[in-house]
Amino acid sequence: MSALGFCAHDHDTCVTDMMALAHEICAQEGLNFTPVRQRALQILLREHRALGAYELLAQLSKDGHGAHQPPVAYRALDFLVKAGLAHKIEALNAYVACTQARTAHTPAFLICRTCNAVAEADTGLASGRLGEAARAAGFAIEHTVVEAQGLCPACQEPAP
Repeated sequence: MSALGFCAHDHDTCVTDMMALAHEICAQEGLNFTPVRQRALQILLREHRALGAYELLAQLSKDGHGAHQPPVAYRALDFLVKAGLAHKIEALNAYVACTQARTAHTPAFLICRTCNAVAEADTGLASGRLGEAARAAGFAIEHTVVEAQGLCPACQEPAP
């Protein structure tokens, strides 16, 4: 299980690559990837932390998109989630960019309670205990939300 978000990586390349992938996905799926939706995803990718709709709206407004109109941010976020380009973090009522778009995965979110940084990890539901329990009960899991809160490496106090 790897968790991009807390590990060191070339952030500019990460953003560029994910934006290119998003354009490709939207073109192949016939989705209208408007400038507002593109900018919303770019903001989420740059932040690498959970952002609420109003935080996103403030940044979009600075760019001249949807000044003071919450529906603009909510529509963009709804599009990104439905397109598989972002996830909603239920515990924070906030959103993060998906770091594994176009990959079949069962995400788990590691949320820093200090800085709200979020790392997405793949939990491999089918091979995990929840998947085993569901199979034993004859239950077909359609959706899961796994969120763990704690401290990211940057917010942990150094060991003495």
